[in-house]
Amino acid sequence: MNRSRAIKEFKEIIKKSGLKYTPQREKIFRVILSTKGHFEIEDLVHRIRSKNIDVSRATVYRTLDILKKLGFVNEVIKFKNKTIYEVALKEHHDHLICRKCGKIIEFHSDEIEQLQNKICEEYQFKPEFHRLEIFGLCKDCQ
Repeated sequence: MNRSRAIKEFKEIIKKSGLKYTPQREKIFRVILSTKGHFEIEDLVHRIRSKNIDVSRATVYRTLDILKKLGFVNEVIKFKNKTIYEVALKEHHDHLICRKCGKIIEFHSDEIEQLQNKICEEYQFKPEFHRLEIFGLCKDCQ
């Protein structure tokens, strides 16, 4: 999904949810959409301020919480007292997470997806979402 479509959907969904659509929320969402890879909330606050966008830290936190609830942002992991997020508009993928340096490597495996589907069918379980995180040491930290 492209950025302009994501922003349009965000406007529609937020209004349907009975929440206020504000220019500050849109600006925060635009910064998030322009973020490459994963991000931590304090890094997001810094990026927003570096763009001279006048919003409070509390507004950034509340907006990120709304974006999580509406499915635009995913919480990836909690690592060393920080929560790492990513934009949820990408293709499904899983994560390898280095416990030493915090590096996050994204990967996709058709075999894992097929096995998960087979297991769900076997147990007559209807999955809504899943995430796979494998913790260990990246090649640089081994």
